[in-house]
Amino acid sequence: MVAGPITLLLIARWFSPEVQGFYYTFGSLLALQSFLELGLYLVIINVASHEWARLGVDATGHIVGDREALSRLASLARLVFRWYAVVGGAFVLIIGAVGYLFFSQTPHPNIRWEAPWLTLVGVTGLLLWTLPFISLLEGCNQIAAVNEFRLRQGILGTIALWLSLYLGGGLWTPVVMAAARLLCDLHLLLGRYRRFLAPLLQRPVSVGMDWKIEVWPMQWRLALSGLVNYFAYSLFNPVMFHYHGAAVAGRMGMTLQIVGALQSLAMAWVSARVPSFGVLIARTDYAGLDRLWRRTLLISGLAIAAGAGVIWGLVYGMNVLEIPLAQRLLGPVPTGVLLLSAVLMQVAQCYTAYMRAHKREPILLLSVTTSIAIGMLVWLLGARFGPIGAAAGYLAVMVVLLAWETAIWFQFRADVRAPAAETAA
Repeated sequence: MVAGPITLLLIARWFSPEVQGFYYTFGSLLALQSFLELGLYLVIINVASHEWARLGVDATGHIVGDREALSRLASLARLVFRWYAVVGGAFVLIIGAVGYLFFSQTPHPNIRWEAPWLTLVGVTGLLLWTLPFISLLEGCNQIAAVNEFRLRQGILGTIALWLSLYLGGGLWTPVVMAAARLLCDLHLLLGRYRRFLAPLLQRPVSVGMDWKIEVWPMQWRLALSGLVNYFAYSLFNPVMFHYHGAAVAGRMGMTLQIVGALQSLAMAWVSARVPSFGVLIARTDYAGLDRLWRRTLLISGLAIAAGAGVIWGLVYGMNVLEIPLAQRLLGPVPTGVLLLSAVLMQVAQCYTAYMRAHKREPILLLSVTTSIAIGMLVWLLGARFGPIGAAAGYLAVMVVLLAWETAIWFQFRADVRAPAAETAA
């Protein structure tokens, strides 16, 4: 919250509108990783939390508790570590080539983007390899430590970003920031949690986890959702870049970064509670689950609504006062539409976290349908009407999505409680 506005000011100060467009479109193309990692990091958090209900960590940093649960957790860990090692390599080769071809279609002779792009893809591939380790820690309820780590990582990455901007790093700036994040990941995994992770890298000593039965049924649904989600949430910048130029893509990208930061802040309350949801479900404490979830929904919803109001007021004020920074952002109308969409999405995300904590994915049809609809509307309306068309199409689908997911949640909640009610009777 503190660093974000400063970063935006520095980007507007040191980047030309066209370089700003490349900078944010880089990020949109990196999101293509969802086509390779197939949503497994979300499965890791939810599946690991159920095993962690019978485990703990001692003062020396070693995992203690039920040996069968530890064996199953190690089985899961070894599977995902191998998976992401392959995915990281494939990401570098495939996404690197896709991005190179995309940017080559629009000549910008004064902008040297080739070397920064290829280097950024390489560093991001290594970051992708560390992702399952961090997700496993989250699933094992190491939330406080992971959030403390992310705070320090964010500070270091931001300082690296600022220094690169000040020194004229240009499009090497995202490379510097990604490298700083990678160093933080390696320090956490090879330092503080070395003893924690050591037994998870070894072959399970007893019962293992059956991937086909316990992981794949949820993973393929999340994978499909993740694939179509790219079209829903990452097409804005490429569409603006291709049809309206790098400068417009830069304005869209900076505005979406602000909206995304607000969403991340609101989701912090939800993400921190996901392992607790899983533990309560494993213990069939549905009353406790509902209390915790409702409190989480209320706090995160109020946070994003208040933040959206403040951000829109600032954007409106900058346009009225003709502050130069306003020219690097979208206008008040498209910004307001995107912020309203984010508020609706936050409520839907709370529903999703609740249902996925049961190791189920009942919103597959919803995710696929609405994501395809968003992608089509962003492309069609964005190509013709620019940012306001893309934002309006996004909001229209968000309204339908929230109504649909609310109905699914009520039915899901009734279904999962039916066996418990029958047993009690």
